[in-house]
Amino acid sequence: MSLSYESTRVSKDIGGLTFAWHEAGEGEPLLMLHGSGPGVSAWSNFRHNLPVFGDRFRTVMPDLPGFGGTALPDLDRVYPVVAADWIARLMDHLDIESAALVGNSMGGAVAAELAARHPERVRRMALMGSGGLSVGLFNAEPSEGFSRLFEFLEDPTREHMIAWVRTMVSDRRLITDELIDERMDNALADGVIGRTRAIIGSMFDPGRQAAYTPLWQQATTITTPTLLLWGRDDRMLPYDQAHFATRWLPEVELHTFARCGHWVQIERKRDFERVVTEFLTREETVRGG
Repeated sequence: MSLSYESTRVSKDIGGLTFAWHEAGEGEPLLMLHGSGPGVSAWSNFRHNLPVFGDRFRTVMPDLPGFGGTALPDLDRVYPVVAADWIARLMDHLDIESAALVGNSMGGAVAAELAARHPERVRRMALMGSGGLSVGLFNAEPSEGFSRLFEFLEDPTREHMIAWVRTMVSDRRLITDELIDERMDNALADGVIGRTRAIIGSMFDPGRQAAYTPLWQQATTITTPTLLLWGRDDRMLPYDQAHFATRWLPEVELHTFARCGHWVQIERKRDFERVVTEFLTREETVRGG
């Protein structure tokens, strides 16, 4: 399946918010939710995976609120909760009652928030290096990846972008001038740095946190069948966090990738597509004693 940015791109007003996404394929609906790095969008995270998933599913890749072509709504709560509510609105707009979800990093936290708040909307979810569901057990906070992210947001230079991208992958041969140029162009577009600072800031604001129960404290209540995918060399959300989430989620599997960092869908593209497709298309099983 040959798909271009233009042929898959959609932008609509939904509830007063400009919402942008890419869509391809037919069949069971699948939403793919990207992470939160500087210059990120659905297309930058998942464009190379879209042909594979679009061949099996009605695949929708939204720019999360405040990223890419989607406007930033009022952040009256922590960002993943706000974003989960807007993803539910997008699903309503698309007449999608329930869907499988794939989430990368922040997108994993948004998917899990949706599953926690509206379990009937999420049939299964595959989460890569997911935020929210874990706490660090053996590594210092903030992680190296978050430290480099904060440096870039404070001083958005090319050098700081390169330093951050280096924490995303195990194989540095993937860090090309083309990749850095694309990320810099996206990150330095009008308003992007300010929106990203507001999004990250909402998750560290004491007022918003006081009214929020962290996802990892809700883990035992999230009964959606879940596949966790983690790069063993993840320096953004280190691998020890995978085991915390695996211990407490009731219906969970963990797939670990050696020689892989935070961007599983890029560094282990074919394995990622194979494992996720098998999980999402597996026959439902009835558990009993």
